Formats: sequence, structure tokens, C-alpha cells
Amino acid sequence: MAPQLRLEFQYALQCRYDARCRVAPPRLVTPAVRLVSTLGIASLLELSEEQWRVTARPDQSLIFLLDARYAIEALRDGTGWEIEYPRDIWRLDRLPGIAGPGGRPCGRDRLRFDRITHPRLRDLCKRWTRLRLTSGLSIGAARAGVDALIRFSDFLALVGVDSLADIDRTLLERYLAHAMSQPGGNNIKRHRIGSLNVFFHAVRQHGWDDSLPARAAFYVGDTPPIHVQVDRRLAEFVMAQVESSANLDRWSDPSAKLVTLILTRCGLRVSSALSLAFDCVVHDGQGAPYLRYFNTKMKREAAVPIDEQLEAAIGEQQRRILARWPDGTPLLFPRERSNVSGTIPLDPGTYRTKLNCWLQACEIRDEHGRPVRLTPHQWRHTFACRLINRDVPQEIVRVLLDHSSHTMTARYAKLTDQTVRRHWQQATKVNIKGERVSIDPEGPLAQAQWAKTRYGMSTQTLPNGYCGLPLQRTCPHANACLTCPVFLTGPEFLPELREQQRRTLTLIDVSERGGQTRMVEMNQQVLTNLDRMITEVEKTMTEDEDTDAADAS
Repeated sequence: MAPQLRLEFQYALQCRYDARCRVAPPRLVTPAVRLVSTLGIASLLELSEEQWRVTARPDQSLIFLLDARYAIEALRDGTGWEIEYPRDIWRLDRLPGIAGPGGRPCGRDRLRFDRITHPRLRDLCKRWTRLRLTSGLSIGAARAGVDALIRFSDFLALVGVDSLADIDRTLLERYLAHAMSQPGGNNIKRHRIGSLNVFFHAVRQHGWDDSLPARAAFYVGDTPPIHVQVDRRLAEFVMAQVESSANLDRWSDPSAKLVTLILTRCGLRVSSALSLAFDCVVHDGQGAPYLRYFNTKMKREAAVPIDEQLEAAIGEQQRRILARWPDGTPLLFPRERSNVSGTIPLDPGTYRTKLNCWLQACEIRDEHGRPVRLTPHQWRHTFACRLINRDVPQEIVRVLLDHSSHTMTARYAKLTDQTVRRHWQQATKVNIKGERVSIDPEGPLAQAQWAKTRYGMSTQTLPNGYCGLPLQRTCPHANACLTCPVFLTGPEFLPELREQQRRTLTLIDVSERGGQTRMVEMNQQVLTNLDRMITEVEKTMTEDEDTDAADAS
């Protein structure tokens, strides 16, 4: 072997040892040495990565040779932004401070700017992506931005546009029509349009290219509206099987079993759960345990309360980790293989594979007897739905999910039909005569009455109450609810009733001064009904407050 090659192999072995990720046994290195000796080359760099893939066999020796060449190339060229930025294919593991979710190494992740055929667009995209990555944006979001520019570049080549000055509103409307005609769902198309719009804004904001017209932008309404999100929570029929002790004991991997318990009981994202620190349990002043984790999406620390059973399971996992890595590890769930130091977390894809095998082994099925296919994120939706349907305030649910807004929490925490019915039954209903209307929840008409009311709530959108019209009937008095004998209202509509009372008084006063006698008569009946309903609703609220005060004392 040539002296240069010998030094390169020695350096590659040292790099493997320093990385503490993968071992290099003789059965791995010896075939690589034999192959290189027969090629008659003086350096691993004489062949490109693609040439090595063709020359070497697709076994472990090829992986070692590619790793060795990669290490030698990094030694020769250096690493960092000054080295990678001019390239059209960025090697993310050579960019300092760039990591995957939960701090995972980037591995061989690449950003492919070479697929952007428009030269000026490619240069601006690289500048934009560097700014986004260094400001803390995730690799996934940055890659989505590059993908949006690749698609737009293909369109520019299709229509023959070479200059940024030609990207005006007319061209963008043509691109909208083109993009919406391409394969794929509306969500991914919306994201591409949104990323492209952010790119245009960044170019103008930072003054990267003054030739881009000010009207080169997308606006609200340019893309199809977001569809109402389908409820992603799992049915309790399925959750009963998932949480069954007998099924949980069928996990062959205790680490994966603990991950499942954390996801179902704490509502974490799978990336946050797999990046838990070794000492992730903390206690408050009363000694209650909490799970401290890093929110990989919001990039901040958060905590969620846990019970003693889960705390004990985490303690058992810590003892297993120390048995394998006596010197300790910063992670609660380190990767099982190629992880000598225990510093690389378990990959979400690995957990999902184990989860699917476990679901098949347990034969978990839905209400129709079909095998269940679920994603770990559905447990987060289920966790939120369970809380909100147990009357936990939405603010508490928001804190437990570590959301920044109630809007996002509302996407997760969906009220079930049973919860809405329970609250409807407990609430006071008043008709236009000011009479309380009550239904026996256990009575023979309870189910039918609820079906009718639920239908009315979904088909008759009223701002001040409910429609009690039978299901098969059509309303003969549209917009005359306050004089309708089947109209119902309750305390939750008191602000709307008071506002309508104020407007009715004003309308009567104006009509009297204008001599509109018929208008006065019509609205006087409305006012009378409003007075009756408001009086009775306020009375019931006062009674409820007195009852609560008596219970508190």
C-alpha cells in the first residue's frame, strides 16, 4: 500500500474512534485494504464518491471507504460556511451548529441547489437558506423552501423567463394556475406558494436584488382555503387495546415500551420524547414529579406532570442505560447500534418500525375488525381530546401541550358529541315565554330530543340560541326566531340577547318617531319575548351562583 494511502487509512480509523459512533473491526477494514491495493491508486481522493460506489461491493467495506474518503476530503478542504457556501450541494454535517430535531447529527443530509436551473434564483436561494439555517430554522423547513424554489425555477424555464425583473404579478398568476394543476395535495401546494412568498419578501427586505418588482407577491385568497382538519384522535376502543397491560407487556424492547407510555400519557411529540435527557424527571416543592423535555418544534424547554408509575418506569430505563454505558450518557433513549458513546438519540423512524411490528403482534383492531395503522402523533391529539372532554380548561391543555396559541390547541382538543350533549343537558334552556325547558337525560325521548337538537345546531346557525324545529320540517318563519314557539336559548347567549334587546329598543323608538305603527307592533312582541328570556336566564344564573356559594361554605 502506498504511504499516502496508509496514512489516510490510519486517519480514517482515528476519526471513527474519536466519533465514538461506529466500530471498525478487521472484517470491515481488511476487504477495503485489499480492494484499494488492487486498484493501484495513491489516494482515496483519486476516485469520486460515485466511482467508489461502482467499484466497491455494496457491503460494510464500501461504507468504510466512503467514510474514509469523506474524512480525508474534510481534512484537505476544511469545513464551515466558507467552504460549503460556494458549493451547489451543501453537506449539512460540515456546517457548524446545524443539527436535526432534538440535536441529532445531520449524517449525510444534503441540500441540493444544483436542481435550481435559474442561476440568479439559485444564488439568492443559497443566501436565503443560509440566513434561515443560522437563525435557527429547522432543516426540514429550509429544505421545503429550497423545494419551492426548484419548482418555481422549473416553471421559469418552461415559460422562458430569465430575468427577475420579469417576475411580476401576471407571471405569478400564471404560476399559480400551473402549480395547482400539478400532482399533490392542496396543503403541499399551499406550503410551496407560502415559502416562495417568504423568499420574495426576504429578497426585498434585505435588498438582495432591486430588480425584483414590488408586485411580485402572493396574497390572501390566492390559494385554496385550508380544509377543516379531520379529527385525528384515536377511538377509545383502540386506545383501550393500546393501553392494555397485556398488550404493553408484549413489547420486546423495554425502551420502546417506555416511549409508548410517555407518548400516550404525556402528549409529547415523538421527536421530543426520543430526545429526552437522562435526568428528565424533576420535582416541585411538594415532591410531585414532572417530565422535563425539549420542545423540538418550538425550540424551548417545557414540563408536563407525570404519575409515580411513569416515574418508576423512567428510573428502570436509567438503570438499563447505566448497565450498558457505565460512564453515563446524556440521553434517556440512545440509539442501540453504531453509538459507542451513547450520545446519538433513537431515530423516530426506528421507533415507528418497532411500533408497527408491535401493533401487528397485538392484533390491535378498530371497531370494524380492521387492523389499526396509527402514527405516534395521533396520541398527542388523543391526549388533548381526553383532557378537553374531561372539562379541563383549554388554557391548561395549551400549557400541557406547550402550544403558543389557543388556535393550535383548538386543532387538537376536539369536543366529542357526548361532551356537548352532557353540557347541553346540564344547561338551562328558556323558550320565548320565559319558561324553563328541561329534559330527563334518562327519559325515553332523551336520545331523540338530542338528535333533533344536534341536527338543529349543525344546520341552523343561530347567534342567540337553538332551533327546536323537528328534523323533517322546514322553517316557515326565517329570521323570526324570537317570535317562534320552538326557539330555545340559555345563559351562554345572554350577551347576544342583551345586545338584541338594546337594538330592538332603538328600533322601536325610531319607528314611533316616524309614525311606523306596524313596525312598532312587530318589534314590541320581540322585545317582550326578549325581556322574558333575559329575566329568566339571569334568574337561573343567580340561583347557580347562590348554590355554588352555599357549597363553598
